[in-house]
Amino acid sequence: MTPHRNIGFVAAAATLLASAPLSAIFERWTWLIQAAIVVAVVAGAAALSRLGRAPLWGQLLAMLAGLTLGLTWVFPGGTEALAFVPTPATFGHFGDLLQASLQDMRTYGVKVPDVDSLLFLAVLGIGAVAVVVDVLAVGLRRPALAGLPMLAIYSVPVAVYLDSVPATPFVVGACGYLWLLVTDNVDRVRRFGRRFTGEGRDVDVWEASPLAAAGRRLAVVGVAVAVALPLAVPGMTGGLMNNVGAGPGDGTGRPGQGGGPGRIDLFAALSGQLNQSEEVELVKVSTNEPSPFYLRLGVVDELRPSGFQARVPSGGPVTRALPDPGDRAPRGVEQRRYRATVEVTKSLNMPLMPVYAEPVDTDDLSGNWLYDPNQQIVFSNRENARGKRYSFEYVRSTFSPSALRAAPTPPAESAVMRQQTSRPSVAAVEDLVRKLVSGRQNDYDKVRAIYEYFSVENGFSYSLSTRNGSSGEDITDFLATKVGYCQQYAAAMAWLVRAAGVPARVAVGFTNGGRADGGTYVLTNRNLHAWTEVYFGGIGWVPFDATPAAAVTGSVRSSWAPDTDAPEEISPSAGTTAAPGATDPSAGPQQPEREERDVDQGLALGDGGRAQQNPVWPWWLAGALALLALLAVPALRRSTLRRRRVRTAAPTATAVTVPGQRGGPREIVVGADADAVRADAHAAWDELLDTLVDFHVRVDRTETPRATAERLSREALAEDAGAATGVRLLGRAEERARYARDPLGGAELHPALRSVRGALAARADRRTRLLAALLPPSVLARWRTAAAERSARLVTTTGRARQRMLRWSPRRLLAGRPAR
Repeated sequence: MTPHRNIGFVAAAATLLASAPLSAIFERWTWLIQAAIVVAVVAGAAALSRLGRAPLWGQLLAMLAGLTLGLTWVFPGGTEALAFVPTPATFGHFGDLLQASLQDMRTYGVKVPDVDSLLFLAVLGIGAVAVVVDVLAVGLRRPALAGLPMLAIYSVPVAVYLDSVPATPFVVGACGYLWLLVTDNVDRVRRFGRRFTGEGRDVDVWEASPLAAAGRRLAVVGVAVAVALPLAVPGMTGGLMNNVGAGPGDGTGRPGQGGGPGRIDLFAALSGQLNQSEEVELVKVSTNEPSPFYLRLGVVDELRPSGFQARVPSGGPVTRALPDPGDRAPRGVEQRRYRATVEVTKSLNMPLMPVYAEPVDTDDLSGNWLYDPNQQIVFSNRENARGKRYSFEYVRSTFSPSALRAAPTPPAESAVMRQQTSRPSVAAVEDLVRKLVSGRQNDYDKVRAIYEYFSVENGFSYSLSTRNGSSGEDITDFLATKVGYCQQYAAAMAWLVRAAGVPARVAVGFTNGGRADGGTYVLTNRNLHAWTEVYFGGIGWVPFDATPAAAVTGSVRSSWAPDTDAPEEISPSAGTTAAPGATDPSAGPQQPEREERDVDQGLALGDGGRAQQNPVWPWWLAGALALLALLAVPALRRSTLRRRRVRTAAPTATAVTVPGQRGGPREIVVGADADAVRADAHAAWDELLDTLVDFHVRVDRTETPRATAERLSREALAEDAGAATGVRLLGRAEERARYARDPLGGAELHPALRSVRGALAARADRRTRLLAALLPPSVLARWRTAAAERSARLVTTTGRARQRMLRWSPRRLLAGRPAR
């Protein structure tokens, strides 16, 4: 194995080591096995292409082909030829996997199970990085730049984790990068021959030298500093030092291990848990309240064009005194105190603590947990709710409709109005709200009109099979199809209430689960729920649940927000009114009637028919067209250059023989500008040289034009008399253009070029002719030369700039000072 190929395999191994941080994303090591197979195929294809002395672009195409074959083998779609040869249907299967990965990324939290779409995305990314690393390290001999694509892999867990990324995978990836650098440098040194030790003997073994030892020490120290520095400097980590001994945690990242809770996609977590096929126990809660309301987990109150998002909370430690709403209870609002104990299982991995609304006192929680009185949530930037057990006292408020009707509208300049009524402009939503609130005089009647609109009588139904989202397009689709689950109902009502000029937001938490022994509620992923909260002046946030009660286990309705589908079953007092035979809200994947409730999502607002959809072109077609356009660039460049040289043809010149000064004949050119004729001759000669390069005919730059023409006429064009005459004419014209006062040109040079090109093409094989037409070697060689020249100029400019900066080096200035 030559050192050159050895670097290729080291680059492949370094890529796999650099992918070590992905171990914190997946539950199992399936991704690593699949990535190793694909990277091995890529490395093998690169080695075979270099064994055949293919150019760099050929190596790149071979590696891309290897990547495609590897992905086809690891992720078969069932339509492959010979089990690993891709077909057009295979690329369609890849497109489906990529499209599914977008949804799965929003559905699953880390650690991710072995989902084919996410595994395909990870393996595709690692394989692409392997191709780029091989091109940089082997093809361009720039291994230092290979750290950039390796860093791209490391950025994935950095973007996913809310807190510090585990240090061990970073060390593994750094070792792979250093291994690549060391291998490249050893290969460069070995090119000079056998190393001499200075003691009269040359060796070919690994021996430590002072310079190499210093480099290894610097590498080890650099990696150690990169790992240790964030642990020691405050603010450079999201709390890794604070988590040492701070309770349970396994480093699984989002949505756990602390970090900014505002970065958690609560809607994605909600839909992901609801769509799981198995039921998972998340929370156990016991309370002395007979009929408790929903257990709150978080708030989503920032409405952007992309949909509802969680705002970053802020507040003080829960160990301090919390606001007591009983001190300012308005008329018509009944408030009672209760106490609850919550036990979070290891399956709930979030920096948010489940609590009932308006807690006033907490026990068994450290000062790392904070309370935001505006969002009424308990969160932490350092800890995780996983495995916690705690107690708290809270206030349960019940509201009378008369008190809500009498509540004044907050001032327009208040913070709650500015933040909680802002929304993108969606014409369909605005028109619907104007119809619903027409004639309503107070905020409560407006909200009730919107709330009662989401009823079975108006055609709304529950289904988990709809697309999860809360953007303007998603809300419009939901209002058109009238089929969705709690996320759509809560977001749509909050949007419509905001459009009516009333502050609203979305709360996420748990409905009441089943009671276990001892009066404890057991809450699972089936109890995860979202509802709307509306702000009334002088009262505060009041909950409204627009999701059909019959579809939600543990649903709670009240006198101010009764069940519009069964109003006769609601008593004036607050309590639960789960309809008989209530179904599991998340039974979509297991419920037999799910297919019957699913509806076509291709509906437009206000139209009962199917929306017209434009034809969708397969994604791989655009990629194939882009690849063809890229491959056509060299041929277009060669054609453009040939036409440009033909356009430079000067007017026909005539060589006239006249007597010389010494009586001998002398030729002169008449009828044309000498400079134009000379330029025409140079252009024709340049075109001839490029043609020779394209057809792999030897070009000797040290030969004179006449010698080159004679050699070609003897060797390459001996069988074609016309081409031999033409090449002699081209050589004579170039010779006179260089050395004679009167050059020789004319339109006959270009027919001579065509005859020479035709003769060379006739004697060349098919592969040479194809490459000369599609990927002309003359163009590629010119590009390589230009790139090398630009790189040399850049290095020279950088060196000059460095020399100028060194002039002002403090150490150099101090060295020039006279000693005292």
